[in-house]
Amino acid sequence: MAIPNMQIPSRQLFIDGEWREPVKKNRLPVINPATEEIIGYIPAATAEDVDIAVKAARRAHGRNGWGSTTGAQRAKFLRAIAAKVLEKRPELATLETIDNGKPWFEAASDIDDVVACFEYYADLAEALDSKNKTEVKLHLDSFKTHVYKEPLGVVGLITPWNYPLLMTTWKVAPALAAGCAAVLKPSELASITSLELGEICREVGLPPGALNILTGLGHEAGSPLVSHPDVDKIAFTGSGPTGIKIMTAAAQLVKPVTLELGGKSPIVVFDDIPNIDIAVEWTLFGCFWTNGQICSATSRLIIQDTIASQFLDRLLEWTKNIKISDPLEEDCKLGPVISRGQYEKVLKLISTAKNEGATILYGGERPQHLKKGYYIQPTIITDVDTSMEIWKEEVFGPVLCVKTFKTEEEAIELANDTKYGLGAAILSKDLDRCERFTKAFQSGIVWINCSQPCFWQPPWGGKKRSGFGRELGEWSLENYLNIKQVTQYVSDEPWAFYKSPSKL
Repeated sequence: MAIPNMQIPSRQLFIDGEWREPVKKNRLPVINPATEEIIGYIPAATAEDVDIAVKAARRAHGRNGWGSTTGAQRAKFLRAIAAKVLEKRPELATLETIDNGKPWFEAASDIDDVVACFEYYADLAEALDSKNKTEVKLHLDSFKTHVYKEPLGVVGLITPWNYPLLMTTWKVAPALAAGCAAVLKPSELASITSLELGEICREVGLPPGALNILTGLGHEAGSPLVSHPDVDKIAFTGSGPTGIKIMTAAAQLVKPVTLELGGKSPIVVFDDIPNIDIAVEWTLFGCFWTNGQICSATSRLIIQDTIASQFLDRLLEWTKNIKISDPLEEDCKLGPVISRGQYEKVLKLISTAKNEGATILYGGERPQHLKKGYYIQPTIITDVDTSMEIWKEEVFGPVLCVKTFKTEEEAIELANDTKYGLGAAILSKDLDRCERFTKAFQSGIVWINCSQPCFWQPPWGGKKRSGFGRELGEWSLENYLNIKQVTQYVSDEPWAFYKSPSKL
């Protein structure tokens, strides 16, 4: 498919089903990470805009509004959104690429997942109609109880820049499926496709206020959204430090939060792998996919010492073969990181690792053939000690650090030697061993003989400092539902707790 040549659409804030200029009329530049050029502008919301959007969402969710629709009614809108996204797939993928820097074929694959995700939650929305009055068996015949599932209310959704439209969909689709009205605040570093979702919602006739989209800076738009008293829940994906601030602010109102934060995930490779090239490719994919900017990246390679030399030689050959180019070029497999700030952060972490005594086996700098853009070679770092920053801290770039092990016990200890707990992978033909590691990994996700495959049906989330709560699957829908107990006294007999007054 030919990649379309795109201009950035000029949008405002999407509030109450309309495009509205920010109250303070501020705008932020959009910088293409492949060229470092300003390619457009997005509106910058402030607390005043947040208040307007939350009020619109509250009206939409009110009596006889979006919150009182049936699941079947909501499903029609979700499927209409999916169809419109599919229709605009080439354009959306291109906007994603020039905004975010990921290779175009990856962006296009993300758009396919967006379509599937909206369709999946349309099915779950329909199924809610038969589940929202589930009987609970009691030990007393004089009572009947059922559980009623209702939308939680107005929800604030804050999404990251590494999967702009897909991460938006992970939150918007289940929130709308549940009947919540939402205010979305995407990352200011990659907001274009989230704004286009607003246009799609307008085109399909989504009721005004059901979804509102505010672009802008975190401290100007995100913080007021979190602390707004009329927002019933916050769902956030992003960095640990920001997650801590959100928890602190939400706690003041005893507001529930779902947090999907950072990671420093291990990939453990044993010497019984049947095919070294298959294992090498999964190792590369687990760390360098999405330009290394993925919270679940298996960026700590823990490899059995008996095959370490052979494995690293082959890993080096594969890494040198990765095409690094403008992400709109055909067969590009590694594009630029998102911004100058991220570029400088990644290079500093690599430099610190070298200064601490680690060896830069490959990469660690700008590719020589690319003079502009925030490009960093895929980087492999060996001679790593567990006290080093590169072992402990999330890089969020194409950087893989390596340690060896001798025994299973040592491998488990190294794998769990992190404050994070999002993902973990094991590569071995011994399935009993894989089961032992599945139980031993301190993580929310385990991959066996692969790394990073992600589907919309199973749950996604972590433990420790990777956050709590689950997205995707039926678990995500539950995030946006209030579970209400309804108990009815059905006996004709008096309750007889108090002594009846004498009859006159």
